[in-house]
Amino acid sequence: LFSTRTTLMKKKILRKQLKASHILLKHEGISTVSQPTKSLVVANGGLGNGVSRQELSAVLKEFGEIERLVMPPQKPYAFVTYRSEAGAQKAHAQLNGKSLKCEDNVVTLYLSYVQSVPCEEAGSLSLPVGLTLLDSFVSPEEEALLLAALDWSPGNDEVTAQKAMKHRRVKHYGFEFRYDNNNVDKDKPLPAGIPAECLPILERCLSNQIIDILPDQLTVNQYESGQGIPPHIDTHSAFEETILSLSLGAQTVMDFRHPDGGLVALVLPGRSLLVMKGESRYLWTHGITPRKCDVVPSCDPQSSAPVPTDNQTQSRLTLSRRGTRTSFTFRRIRHEPCRCGFPSVCDSQRVSAVPEPSLPSLPTCHADAAHLEKEYVHRVYNSIAPHFSSTRHSPWPRVCHFLSSLPPGSMVADVGCGNGKYLSVNPEVIAVGCDRSSALIQICAERGFQVFVSDALMLPLHSASFDACISIAVIHHFSTQERRLAAVRELVRLLKPGGQALIYVWAYEQEYNKQRSKYLKEQSKEKYSMTNSTSNGTQDLCERSSQPLEDKHNSGENIQCVSKLADGKLSIHTNRTAFKSQDLLVPWHLKDEKIQRGEYSGENLEYKASSGYVTVFHRYYHLFQQGELEHLCGQITGVKVESSYHDQGNWCVLVEKTA
Repeated sequence: LFSTRTTLMKKKILRKQLKASHILLKHEGISTVSQPTKSLVVANGGLGNGVSRQELSAVLKEFGEIERLVMPPQKPYAFVTYRSEAGAQKAHAQLNGKSLKCEDNVVTLYLSYVQSVPCEEAGSLSLPVGLTLLDSFVSPEEEALLLAALDWSPGNDEVTAQKAMKHRRVKHYGFEFRYDNNNVDKDKPLPAGIPAECLPILERCLSNQIIDILPDQLTVNQYESGQGIPPHIDTHSAFEETILSLSLGAQTVMDFRHPDGGLVALVLPGRSLLVMKGESRYLWTHGITPRKCDVVPSCDPQSSAPVPTDNQTQSRLTLSRRGTRTSFTFRRIRHEPCRCGFPSVCDSQRVSAVPEPSLPSLPTCHADAAHLEKEYVHRVYNSIAPHFSSTRHSPWPRVCHFLSSLPPGSMVADVGCGNGKYLSVNPEVIAVGCDRSSALIQICAERGFQVFVSDALMLPLHSASFDACISIAVIHHFSTQERRLAAVRELVRLLKPGGQALIYVWAYEQEYNKQRSKYLKEQSKEKYSMTNSTSNGTQDLCERSSQPLEDKHNSGENIQCVSKLADGKLSIHTNRTAFKSQDLLVPWHLKDEKIQRGEYSGENLEYKASSGYVTVFHRYYHLFQQGELEHLCGQITGVKVESSYHDQGNWCVLVEKTA
């Protein structure tokens, strides 16, 4: 019996090694070898599996002195090179198939020999112009004093305009920053001025010529692990140029993004001071992605100097688990219009109002449909990509269950992958993603995913080459029945016989089985973004419960158009209300965001001027009625609907290719 178990274990390890070798060859162009070398690839030991550098290094160094440990960002594997071949042989013999307990999970390690390890290209990205980070600006004693000065009890709500927001809690001193219009009421100072405990730090900034006048407004944000703030630019008309942000408590990573797509991810250590002036303050957006771990440079223990994260600096990357972080942001109220050198993103220098665009009509031919989708889908997502991505970080459970149920080594295509949040759900499958938005694909590429730009109606992939496909919140953007059918047919074309596709579309019925969807329930809830509307999309806003459909709904024989469009024109949906038509435009609101006018015609823009500058994009949607998606799939030969259900305000089907 013992011999049988040993044989089975050896076979399992061999299978895992072969699979890891296939992934490694595909991702890095590196082949594993059978003869012993000093270098190993450690499958399941990567940052993408939630394994930190410290955790992996601790177990590897038990077998010999380590010369180099390379952990590529977002990947499920790592590379180790020992000083001697004997060390590598010991690790290979004793760690294969062994479990490694990490802080959040347990992984099983599989090791194979490699001749070479990816080259490290050191060199960090330069900081945005005008951005300075000063490490250890306050002492531990000053940090404790500042944190103790904060009174988060409910009795101080009026004094400091205290708010418990969805992804952080906030206090204001001096003046309240209002999130409904992204500005301050300069004629209504708060009872509480900047706390006296802050004055020594501000006087130090004055004496060091970091600022030339004392701030009169302070915003305190407190973030727990997993919380963040979307990309934004502090309103030009509200504050003067220099902004100081003091980080207390746990470190985090703040992302700075230029309108041309350039990204700098900067580690903000505890007790550091971030100074934003000039271009970094006026032009670059800054934000913190909500997550519990950051991939950060593993600094020399003798040097605490923070370094901007860089996807190419792989040999010194590790995981940093977030804790509670409190930021003190000091600003000076502006009393005159802003005259900065960045008028395209300056609310003081923009035209106060522009007539609303004329509403488009529902298309009647292929050319009209293609034009509508170009203006009201493709260009919108390219323009809002960074903000859209910041709101799309939680995969839906039932989609995750489908992906996790696939056998190891399965080929999976995510058609309309967005920011790629489903591409890393199951590290044991080979996943590729595509999207019509080049800006979203760029975000995926920065995360290390295998992606490309493509139209869902014409995919440059071989027929019958995938075991599974997913299409999540995509097909409802096609504006005619023929194009929606073509999109489903293209998914089926990719599948091998027996392969399955999971399809999600937004539902017309946001109230189902006497339960209102989360999209409707959140009508009065606080908004998590620098916008004047909570409708920042569809995918993460709907009911989490799901119920199977009855068979009578699958035929599609009794599906009728819900309502006629007035004069054939599409209507603009009122966010967080029940749908009145199946075909409509859903607004996406941005405030103080750069519009990429170089590739946007402006046909689908609306400008408003209520205490600030708002850009409203309109996205086309076709809302699916109950049974409509099954009926659509049923028109394709060689396809069987395995199951259908209502999930998070969406109609969903799982189809199988039978021929």
